[in-house]
This record gives sequence, structure tokens and C-alpha cells, in this order.
Amino acid sequence: MPGAKRSRMTIVAEDGSVTQLELFFDLVIVFAFTMVTDLAAHETTAVNLLRALVILMLLWWMWIGYSWLGNVVKADEGIARVAMFVAMGASFLIALTIPEAFHDLPGGWYGPLVFVIAYLVARLIHLWVFWLASAEDEQLRGQVVRWASGSLTVGGALLLLGAHYNGGAQIGLWLGALAWDMLWTAFSGNEWRLNSAKHFAERYGLIIIIALGESIVSIGVGVAGLPISWAITLGSMLGLAVSGLLWWAYFDVASLVVEHELEHATGERRVQIARGCYTYWHFPMIAGIVAMSLGLKKVLGYVGGAQGHSLSDALYGIPLYALYGGVVAYLIALVGFRYSATHKVLIPRLVAAVALLALIWPATALPALGSLGMLCVVLLALILWEVVAYAQKRERIRHGG
Repeated sequence: MPGAKRSRMTIVAEDGSVTQLELFFDLVIVFAFTMVTDLAAHETTAVNLLRALVILMLLWWMWIGYSWLGNVVKADEGIARVAMFVAMGASFLIALTIPEAFHDLPGGWYGPLVFVIAYLVARLIHLWVFWLASAEDEQLRGQVVRWASGSLTVGGALLLLGAHYNGGAQIGLWLGALAWDMLWTAFSGNEWRLNSAKHFAERYGLIIIIALGESIVSIGVGVAGLPISWAITLGSMLGLAVSGLLWWAYFDVASLVVEHELEHATGERRVQIARGCYTYWHFPMIAGIVAMSLGLKKVLGYVGGAQGHSLSDALYGIPLYALYGGVVAYLIALVGFRYSATHKVLIPRLVAAVALLALIWPATALPALGSLGMLCVVLLALILWEVVAYAQKRERIRHGG
């Protein structure tokens, strides 16, 4: 019956906003991001960092599917609500199996295969709801069919095959699955639907906020159970300041400008902005935050005397590259984010990124706390420069003056 069919799905309106259920779902995803940070921190080698990056890319590629789906049908209405809870369970299982996604632990089920099966379940639920949502939209149905015919078939097979291998073969097969999925998505068409610019921008902004919140959790975990001291206080405040400055760099102006462009775009141009600015350029932001969290965790561990370290010890190697490189990736992604929508390049942010890369070598001669302080100073200088140099534009964008 037509009435029954309509009752199963509620289409998102142009003024739609993020639902509480979507936020609940995103909290599970960011918990998985935290597990990725723990995986990278467990063994600070280049190979293990690559493993963590592969897991993060898989998580992101799954999450963006739900961000597009939630912009077509309301996540907390009808059958979509049930599907979201099932997908949430699969996502939580993915997070729990991240520590053994590449190394099965003795006893229990085979970790890598459980990880892949849970991942594919979440992807199939997304596809099923999109299939139902496109029942009365022939163009969208065609897009869903084209995308699914190549995305989950070849990509899923490579993931399942990779779960039965170890070492480089597993990493290579899973990277191959990601590469195929991304390329197929890019060339399978632009006939997706974006019903609400407000909802889409808000959803991606919230994932940034939650991820930054988890970076603060990393600070707390690094000093949990230790007696408070001036060093722990200073390190915690510096770490909080870095996260706050990254928040400022995104939400003060950049997010507003791009959301405005998305809102006023139509047709294929709206889909292009959504895909370029949000689907693609937000990933290096998330990856940068996760990497920075790894660096913050190590700095606070040094400050707290973990593994025999002292206040005079310098941060070096992968933890230092993660701390500075994560912020650099975030800043460059913000430049790309803005450029994709407006074709304007934010030179001060590129200058700050280059400055941070140049400061990595001097940072190796400083105590870990000093390296964190220098990073904070560069970010603070960038934000102060933008506030002063672009004062009138900033006022007009934020307040319509």
C-alpha cells in the first residue's frame, strides 16, 4: 500500500538538521577512531602506522555513506531507525576488533575476519536503506545500482580475501579494496541526492567536534592516576589549547563560508561541493586529529614519567611526526576544503603548515613539553593573524555586517 510505504521513510527537508540518533551513531564511530589511536600507539613503527591508516580509511568510507543516507531520509523515523541501530551494533563490533584486525589474538573468533564481516554488514545495511529510499526516485535508484554493482562486489571480495592473509599482503589487499571503492564511487555518477545543505554541513562539523573531543580524552588518559603537578597542568592546558585552536580554525569562518556555498549551489554543483569539501577533504582533517592525538598521548606520557621518561626527554620519531604532521594535514585539508568551494587559497594557513614542517627538526632538541608549546605558539600566531588581518571579512561572514 502506498501509505504504508510512505510511513517507512521520511524524506529530509531542506531545513533539516542532524538527528540525535545520528549523533549517537557518530559517537560509536569516534570511539572506533580512538581505538585506531590506541592501535598506532601500541607499536610506533611505520608499518603499524600504515595499518592504523588503513583502518581509519575503512571507517571513514563507511561513515560517509551514512552521512549521505541521513541527508536523504531521516535516520530516526520508520525502518531507518531500526537499520541505524543494527549498523551501530556492527560499528561497535568493528571498533572492538580493531586491536586484532591485523593480528588475531589467541582464543575466540578469528579477529580479521570478524572485523571484515562486521564492516560489510554495516555497508550492506546502508545499501539496503538507500535501495528502499530510492523506490520512487528512478534517477537515484539508477545511481544506487551503478554504485553498488562495483563498490561492494569487488571491494568486499578484496577485504574478505585480505582477512585470510598476514603482513604486507593483507595491507595491500585492503588498500586495493579502498582504492577500488573510491575510484568506482568517483566514476559511477553524480546523481546522488543532497536534500539539506544545513544537515550535511552540520553532520561533518559534529564529527570534527567529537574527534577533537576525543583528542582531549587522549590527554586525560595520558596522565590518568598520576598526582597533579605543574608539568601535568601545563601539558594538559597546552594540549587543550591546541585542540581549541584547531576548532577555531574550522568553525570560526571556514565552515560558515563553505556551508553558504553549498546552500546556494544547485544540481550537480551541490553534489560536487559536498563530495569534494566534505567527503574527501574532511578525511585528512580526521586523520590529522587522530595523528595529533597520538602525539598528545605520548607527550603527556613523557610529562607523567611513563616508561621511565623524564621532563627533559625530547619527543622524537613517529610520535613527533604524528603531533606536528597531524596538525599540518589538518591545516592543508582546511585550505583544500575552502578552495573546493570558493577557489580561494588561504595563504596564511599554508605558511603555518610549512613553518610547522620546518620546526620538526628543531623540536627534536627540545623537551617534549617544549615541542608541544612551540606547536601551540604557531597555531596561536596563525589565528591571531587571521582575526586581525581579515577582521572586516570575518565580521561580515559571522554576523552579516
